[in-house]
Amino acid sequence: MNERIGSTLNAKSLLQKIPFSTAAVGSLYLVLFIIGWITGLRPSVMLSDSLHLFGVWAVLVLAMVPSIQSGTGPNFALPVGIVCGLLAMILTLSWDFMGFSFLAVSAVLAIVFGIIAGYLYGRLMNAVKGSEMAIAPYTGFAITFLFSIVWLILPIRHGLMTFFLGSGLRHMMELRNWNANQLFASLLEFDIFGVNIRTGELLLIAVACFGMWMFFRTKTGIGISAVGSNPMFAKATGINVDRSRIIANIISTTLGALGVIVYANSLGFVQLYEFPFMMAFPAVAAILVGGASARRAKVSNVIIGAFLFQGLFAIALPVFSNLMETTDIINPIRMGIQNGIILYALTRMSGGGK
Repeated sequence: MNERIGSTLNAKSLLQKIPFSTAAVGSLYLVLFIIGWITGLRPSVMLSDSLHLFGVWAVLVLAMVPSIQSGTGPNFALPVGIVCGLLAMILTLSWDFMGFSFLAVSAVLAIVFGIIAGYLYGRLMNAVKGSEMAIAPYTGFAITFLFSIVWLILPIRHGLMTFFLGSGLRHMMELRNWNANQLFASLLEFDIFGVNIRTGELLLIAVACFGMWMFFRTKTGIGISAVGSNPMFAKATGINVDRSRIIANIISTTLGALGVIVYANSLGFVQLYEFPFMMAFPAVAAILVGGASARRAKVSNVIIGAFLFQGLFAIALPVFSNLMETTDIINPIRMGIQNGIILYALTRMSGGGK
């Protein structure tokens, strides 16, 4: 009897540790999954679609961890990193690099651009301490519109990249024209019980997540976490607070630049102009769904959040297609959940809650 009571209490204690955002989105995902199964959708297909979108977004979600840990909050200026990655890919495509050489050169350029932009953005965040999450979204919006002009005036003359009439780059470029689409996804790809496993993509994400986990166990990583927890105490122990915040934002921006390369490669095309405008919000919502707060984040939050949040919308479209004639309801649901999760996290900042 005592053992049963103990196990019940342990189960309740475990459930209480699950953040509200994780429980809510996880429950909705499970409900939609069951409804889809009942209405004729194959579970293997729904899981495959969930894993696909997880692979598309995971690195972009991972970019949130350093900025949150440093105390600057979720990186709403993720478009700064994204335009660095887009610029890297555009230059590489204009030089006609093909296949894996396209990925390698793009990654090197993205890292260089990301470090420079991350340093400048980190300096900006240090200059506006206390108002980071008010300034960050506008920084992302501003860089998006600035690069909308850049895409029009870049001196690139490539038949597959520019408009047919006039000057400027197209809104979208298909990577299959450079044999560079879905290279990670097709690497060591296999099916198990009908579920498509994109091994190369998942291995890349695993390496990135492990690298982040290891980094926050180094002296520099621990210093960044200390700055995010208590900057006054960190300063008193000899940690350079401003330097730590800059390093965190360099890593976050660079991951954003690399993440959009993974995103584009997985989907098979590069998008420009207004594309980066709202990209930060799904990434922020995903890590919050995974159990992070606006003050604390872990790699496990990235994995759980990216799968649940993106998986939810991967299966929502086919499920609602089975249930009703229109699927126009999907985007309002997405925006409602996404913005609701962000608002919930911001209202709990004072307590640094779950």
